[in-house]
Amino acid sequence: MGYFRKNIEKASGYTPGFQPAQKNIVKLNTNENPYPPSPKVLKAISEITAEQLRRYPDPVGNIFRKAAAKLNGVEADYIMCCNGGDDLLTIAIRVFCDENHSIAYPVPTYSLYPVLAELQNCKAIEIPFDGEFNLPAKLASTDAGLTIVCNPNAPSASFINAGELASLADELSGVLLIDEAYVDFAEENCVGLVKDFDNVIILRSMSKGYSLAGMRFGYAIAQPELINGLMKVKDSYNIDTVATAAATAAIEDQNYFRQNVEKVKAQRKILTEKLRQLGFTVPDSFANFVLAGIKSCKANEIYDKLAQRNIFVRYFDLPGLQDKLRITVGTPQQNNKLIESLKEILSE
Repeated sequence: MGYFRKNIEKASGYTPGFQPAQKNIVKLNTNENPYPPSPKVLKAISEITAEQLRRYPDPVGNIFRKAAAKLNGVEADYIMCCNGGDDLLTIAIRVFCDENHSIAYPVPTYSLYPVLAELQNCKAIEIPFDGEFNLPAKLASTDAGLTIVCNPNAPSASFINAGELASLADELSGVLLIDEAYVDFAEENCVGLVKDFDNVIILRSMSKGYSLAGMRFGYAIAQPELINGLMKVKDSYNIDTVATAAATAAIEDQNYFRQNVEKVKAQRKILTEKLRQLGFTVPDSFANFVLAGIKSCKANEIYDKLAQRNIFVRYFDLPGLQDKLRITVGTPQQNNKLIESLKEILSE
């Protein structure tokens, strides 16, 4: 057609995880929390009035900003609400990257990063992890406008401690965005870095630990000067009234949240042990999924055979991942069905 910018014409776009329409499935492919959100979320949604829906929402979500700030030990002006974590990634790349300012990140990692770089027409510098997913030393010397570290990383579920990321932030000339979408399932986080570094942004998601993937809500934590710059680029009303009420109710119910997270972590341990007993190589996970490697069979064939049984996991046909499956931690019933099916497949 010739209407598109050249980089858009060439772009393939992001491929979301498969969303099966049929019922009676075991869906372990998109890292959703298998347990429902807090009952207080449903109550908050039910109390939304027609008048609230008639009017535009609070464009910055002040009620949520205050709740998130209190939880994270910062002031409300350190918080920016987003339409999911992906919204923040889009905003950050638009703010810090262009043809003359690159983006850098270790690989393999979240597959949206290169897509957004392509859309922004900026250079993407990909630094390979080593076999144990340690932070690459070369990441500090790329001179990128924006460096992203997914931590815990997807799809490896590995974790880099805050001290290492503090050292990286200190060395960088640009901004460090730490994507903590899965940090609810780790033992520590990096939120303390925002007080010490004016070039650090923390990304948080309400999709994983808080079971709100269907609401699309996330937030940034950073020093106010960074937040103010990000605010210039966000959509005028990037969060809606219902999602803001739901996310606020969720983040305020920390007792329910912690119980949910502990259930997922307990099942993660059991699932890891059972997969190892079947011959899979499964590193310790700090997320709500595991990365399971297999040498005796082809991972893509296992993926297909599971799908035939209405069990869906994630397979990436990418370097370093062709012999692995990423498996979301499900309920005990879902995990048991997966394991029993894997036993059948591996014995064929």
